[in-house]
Amino acid sequence: MTVSPRNIHLIAPSGFCHNPDAAQRGIDRLRADGHRVTHTDIISRREQRFAGSDSQRLADVNDLARLETLPDIVLAVRGGYGASRLLPNLDYKSLADRLCGRPVALCGHSDFTAIQLALLAQAGLQSFSGPMLTGNFGTETLSDFTLDNFWLALTSTQFTLRWQTTPQQLSTSGTLWGGNLAMIASLIGTPWLPDIRDGILVIEDVNEHPFRVERMLLQLLESGILARQKAIVTGSFTGNTLSDYDNGYDFSSVWELIAQRSGLPLVTGLDFGHGHDTVTLPLGARAELNVNGSDAALAISGHTTIGSAPLSQ
Repeated sequence: MTVSPRNIHLIAPSGFCHNPDAAQRGIDRLRADGHRVTHTDIISRREQRFAGSDSQRLADVNDLARLETLPDIVLAVRGGYGASRLLPNLDYKSLADRLCGRPVALCGHSDFTAIQLALLAQAGLQSFSGPMLTGNFGTETLSDFTLDNFWLALTSTQFTLRWQTTPQQLSTSGTLWGGNLAMIASLIGTPWLPDIRDGILVIEDVNEHPFRVERMLLQLLESGILARQKAIVTGSFTGNTLSDYDNGYDFSSVWELIAQRSGLPLVTGLDFGHGHDTVTLPLGARAELNVNGSDAALAISGHTTIGSAPLSQ
């Protein structure tokens, strides 16, 4: 997919970039495609396991409200852990005043989900759950699927994702939200989890055994959050290892139990999350979910895009 060159501003609100070669590879690729990449000095920033002190990482986000010229894209370097420490001190009002309705795309996933959901809850700010610098743009082999879906979501006022799933019949619509399941569960009972009614909840995770995923989903169920949703869509759940002890207990067992107990339709198989291939989802957008047999379609609209304007000079 051919796109106009863009201004891309990096932020590192979470873990230390332990793979600087991948980060530089991502920067080089983006620049080779004509994009301007700024704030690259944060790649080497470190304090303990974090990408700098809490105040430095907090400034990455809060300073977006004070940039003289807004970028087209704000791209997280990586996930890890650390975003949760920043949530009480984010300048939600200033960020909302500067960014709401502006064609600025805040992009990332994994630990960044905490910031994305807090911005949605406190400031009404939509963002994009999608690729990051190191793990996606900087991977040894860049996924054309990931890249094409990234630009599709950021530049299209409406688009449709299609994939194969477990056969069923379904037609519903609602607010698209979600992201990393561990981060969603960690925000339950806090002011940082948006109160989404009639939502289509899309979830993904990495390095989580099925029983941990089930436990988090039961927490969402028993806290009343799933009762307010229209459907659940599952993305990639990678990096886990089953053993003989599981005796056939796997993710399909989890999905069956959650669907049964919640009464919600559960649609599996979307390429979304920590896998090599991932779609990009605008959190807070409008979505229509249709499943006809094994053919699933998610039509997305109502989100802010970066439009067709060329790179600012």
